[in-house]
Amino acid sequence: MEFFISNMMKKDRVALISLWEALIEEMVRFSLPNLTRILEEVTQQGPDLLRNIQANVCIKLHIKDLHDKHRHAVSESSRTLEDQTSPGEPHTRLVGIATQYTELMIIDQYRRTYNEGHHELEKMWNTHGALVEEQTKVKFERIWTEQLFRRTSQHIVVVSGVAGIGKTTMVQKIMLDWARGIQYQSFAFVFLFKFRELNLLDTKAEPQMPLTRLIVRHYKHLNDMRLRQILQNPEKIFFIFDGLDEYKHKLDFTERQLCSDPGEYFPVHVLVTSLISRKLLQGCSVLITTRPTALNSLDMNRVDRFVEILGFFPEQRLMYFKKVFGDADLGSKAFQSVEENAVLYSMCFNPSCCWIVCSVLKNHFITTDEKQKPAPKTVTELFVMFLYNIVTNHRREAKNQQETLIKLGMMAYYGVVNRTHVFYDKSEISAFGLQKVLSSSFLSGFLKEILQSESTQQYIAYKFYHLTLQEFMAACTFYLDRSVSIEELLEELDSCKDGRFEILTRFLAGLARPSVFKTLGGILGEFEWKTANRILEWVKQKAELALQGQDKRELLRVYQWLYETQNERLIRNTIGKDLRIDFSSTTLSPLDCAVLGSVISCCGELEELDLSKTHLTPECIRRLEPGLSCCTHVNLSHCHFTSRCCSVLSSALSSPHSQLTELELSKNILEDSGVAQLCGGLRSENCKLQTLRLVSCHLTSRCCSALSSALSFPHSRLTELNLGDNNMEDSGVDQLCEGLRNKNCKLKNLSLYSCHLTSTCCSALSSVLSSPHSQITELWLSDNSLGFQEWISCVRD
Repeated sequence: MEFFISNMMKKDRVALISLWEALIEEMVRFSLPNLTRILEEVTQQGPDLLRNIQANVCIKLHIKDLHDKHRHAVSESSRTLEDQTSPGEPHTRLVGIATQYTELMIIDQYRRTYNEGHHELEKMWNTHGALVEEQTKVKFERIWTEQLFRRTSQHIVVVSGVAGIGKTTMVQKIMLDWARGIQYQSFAFVFLFKFRELNLLDTKAEPQMPLTRLIVRHYKHLNDMRLRQILQNPEKIFFIFDGLDEYKHKLDFTERQLCSDPGEYFPVHVLVTSLISRKLLQGCSVLITTRPTALNSLDMNRVDRFVEILGFFPEQRLMYFKKVFGDADLGSKAFQSVEENAVLYSMCFNPSCCWIVCSVLKNHFITTDEKQKPAPKTVTELFVMFLYNIVTNHRREAKNQQETLIKLGMMAYYGVVNRTHVFYDKSEISAFGLQKVLSSSFLSGFLKEILQSESTQQYIAYKFYHLTLQEFMAACTFYLDRSVSIEELLEELDSCKDGRFEILTRFLAGLARPSVFKTLGGILGEFEWKTANRILEWVKQKAELALQGQDKRELLRVYQWLYETQNERLIRNTIGKDLRIDFSSTTLSPLDCAVLGSVISCCGELEELDLSKTHLTPECIRRLEPGLSCCTHVNLSHCHFTSRCCSVLSSALSSPHSQLTELELSKNILEDSGVAQLCGGLRSENCKLQTLRLVSCHLTSRCCSALSSALSFPHSRLTELNLGDNNMEDSGVDQLCEGLRNKNCKLKNLSLYSCHLTSTCCSALSSVLSSPHSQITELWLSDNSLGFQEWISCVRD
């Protein structure tokens, strides 16, 4: 952009006017929010734009050495983060901020509320596909990290995002880019503080401290008398506070006494509140990252800008795969395999989950064909393979792995129950007997790939690499430890009214499988079959209750558990063969549809699936396909269908195992091209369809030739066809009648009401009715301009 603008400014007036005309024309054609913002920015800043873009802060000579020292220290700190992985071990976690960082999808102010009735990740897994389908990147202005403080009036910015979405990595990238002179060069000093580190600063020995002391504790190279001089220019200072959800204090903005002098002594949480309230260092910039669970602790009226990280959209997922695999072709191959699995693919919106998927698949794809195990299908299988790879790769160097994992799992479960995700060496680690195996400040062995650690002189903090990994380890404990009470666990699950146990419950159900017992049991010791049987019994009971109730979201939750079990017998016994499943007027994501399709396919045959008045995207239908062919009656009316969905329906009709005999597609915009694709399935010898309703589907005469061909096909079983409220016209009926006269046609009921017909078509209809092969017994032609005399003549014949 700098190069482009500087070149344009050298051109003459005609060239500049042409540029503006081109930009305005593009804005009219594509009203994209980012293009609109660019034009607004150019209009507002005018000749100063280039100067602002290229602005580098002027550092006074007497603090230049401190500035350079701080920049070097930040750069070295970022390099240390990148070097924390073990070289030569493809299974280790690879951060690679400089080389592997993939730009996240960040948008302005999407949601400010959080509903504790849902697990934040489970909710996002379901909604992220819808965000992609709704083309969020077109409706909202996309924000790049260097643009968070682009507008001069913005000093307090909050970045929200679910666990593992990339908030911490983003701020580390900001720090690295600042140190390397790439972005945020208008700031002389940038300071990063993690809230989990601040938790340990409020001690009895030092209950209060000045801001200068807080800075020096984290950046010892700034222990200099000139620090006060640096803070006298707050507009050149940038504070980053990472992980508000991990802070033990609630920021109290109603507190009367706030700090205004960086040399005054106050509790740390008051210093943070004072900075956000603009009482301390007025004019400085503050960036706060948080999970949505902690948004309520912020006074949003004091925030200048609120943005949300949505993670990876499809193109960014592919880019990330290529970067992590280090081989573009191998990364693309792995990504294509994941695309076919809606459950794993939906997880990949989250960078941390995406890394876990890549870690498992990388190990899978580099293995020779003879030793290659099947790729994971469920989330449980993914984490089983993840843990298997870790434990196997560290088998020789680790002792008592099972005992360590049990203790780790109990601590993980404690964290899930209490919504705790950071564990300290002098509290939780000690309480669960892990101090010996976690005694050093740097983790080693297999634990290095499960936990991440941070150490200072005062403490060591540990955190699972991702919330989902913590929940998986918690679930494993109940299968490995014979001393725990499974009944107490189930009581806890039954009594919980929020979403904290949702993912944990999926893992509990998914672990109750012989294949899992075989995989992990061989390296960790015998798994408890008694536990597995009790959990499956509990899942079945919950499923039967949900099937009897009216809560469709609860039913979807139960289907998630059943899907994780991959237990066809359990699913068939729970759902039954002749059950009617009703998800009409429900919001379904592609992930929901994938789970629903898989569960239904396990049943073998289902009497009726009602999805009417449910907005289903082409991706939803694609994920539903395995289940559609197992249903006898499918209602897809008012589903916002387009012709893009019809190829999947055609495939379901022509499936060798297709049970479909009745298909309701009315009130969708299928158009002629969609019906033409549908007819491909109708002509299949596997098709068993008897009733097809296409009322008000925006059809014209151009689809009638394909319908006529399908009706006259030797294997056609269609006995009822409703084409009402379409613009078929007389020419369309003429074509349709060719198929109706065919000896292979078995149609008995034909509806052509409100089809813009006139008396011209009566003779063709007459020929059908008088044909020796005709089986039509009901013909609906109301609301057409046929003419009474002509129709009487037709009927008489």
